[in-house]
Amino acid sequence: MQKRMGEAVARVARKVNDTVENKTDSLDLANCKLMTFPVGIYKAMRSVTEGIHRISLANNELKSLTGRFINTFNQLRELNLAGNYLHRLPEEVTSLLHLRAIDLSRNRFRRFPEALAAVATLETIDLEENEIAEVPVEKLASMTSLQSLNLRANPVGPDVRLLVRPLVPFDLLLSPEEPVPKA
Repeated sequence: MQKRMGEAVARVARKVNDTVENKTDSLDLANCKLMTFPVGIYKAMRSVTEGIHRISLANNELKSLTGRFINTFNQLRELNLAGNYLHRLPEEVTSLLHLRAIDLSRNRFRRFPEALAAVATLETIDLEENEIAEVPVEKLASMTSLQSLNLRANPVGPDVRLLVRPLVPFDLLLSPEEPVPKA
């Protein structure tokens, strides 16, 4: 077990070093078994955080994201958090003024993360395979940049199914309704 942990830490360190040394605009820490975002990364990346536009933390074991993460990587355009254990986002997410796409699929959200409705630049929100039943319809309808909202495999209520163009200016992706069993 200790050897596997050491290998995981080394993999994260290599990926961070590659990003810093090559001054790339993305950081890919997907599939690294992270339970939290490593604090040491803030220090290691402080010289390049302004240039980071894409981060993938997909398929880890994250239960939460901190305001520090959002404030540090405030130039993000794409954030992939799919396949974690997240159930909420920090309020600081509203300060991501350049964010165009966020993938929160396969997490544990029970409610739509309403802070996202305040991110004016968001074009794509993926919340497939969560536990969301209610959606803030009015707030979403006012999101002028939103082009696609994926709510497939969520137990959304019938009111959300009534949202069709021209009421909402974006593509709303839902799972087919289950047929009502005959009594």
